[in-house]
Amino acid sequence: MSLFGRSSRSQLTFRPKKSSPSGSKGLPLKKHIDATLGSGNLREAVRLPIGEDLNEWLAVNTVDFFNQVNFLYGTLMEFCTSSTCPIMSAGPKYEYRWADGVKVKKPVQVSAPKYVEYLMDWVESQLDDEAIFPQKIGAPFPQNFREVIRTIFKRLFRVYSHMYHSHFQMILKLKEEAHLSTCFKHFVLFTWEFHLIDRAELAPLNELIEPIVFRYF
Repeated sequence: MSLFGRSSRSQLTFRPKKSSPSGSKGLPLKKHIDATLGSGNLREAVRLPIGEDLNEWLAVNTVDFFNQVNFLYGTLMEFCTSSTCPIMSAGPKYEYRWADGVKVKKPVQVSAPKYVEYLMDWVESQLDDEAIFPQKIGAPFPQNFREVIRTIFKRLFRVYSHMYHSHFQMILKLKEEAHLSTCFKHFVLFTWEFHLIDRAELAPLNELIEPIVFRYF
């Protein structure tokens, strides 16, 4: 059974919060993230702590970013429906079609909420797979771990793109703009620090990303 489970649409998030990997360095690294974020230093929050393993750092942060996107999208679920968002898009120039390479090999057009559901199911399956995200101390990460992380980040970015392009007025109405902005800055800085998303994929939100990168890098 999945570690996430499901929540009702009336709740803020549609999946319970995912915990950092147990049996690893996850907990102290999570404390480090929280401490640096609490200080307001986003640039420092994304840097690999001295002496720490890069894969451990990527793993713990991936769980954190999944939780952030899950929460942010959860606040918009009742406004993002198959009627309001019949396709998964980021403005008129960018449409995202779903494929996971296993069950769905040829990209198919789906509504935005269905796309996000498929996406979160897919990320969830990666996080719960101990062959990819090892739980035991000393267990090795797979050779393709970096590529899995890059795919997760690319897909989470698409949720940000959709929220900004299709639901920003509602975000303002809900007074979630500041929280969204902080989470997105953190996501962008981490992505940039470790080269996790190709620049072409970032195009839908370039106007937001460029000032962030210019300020911190």
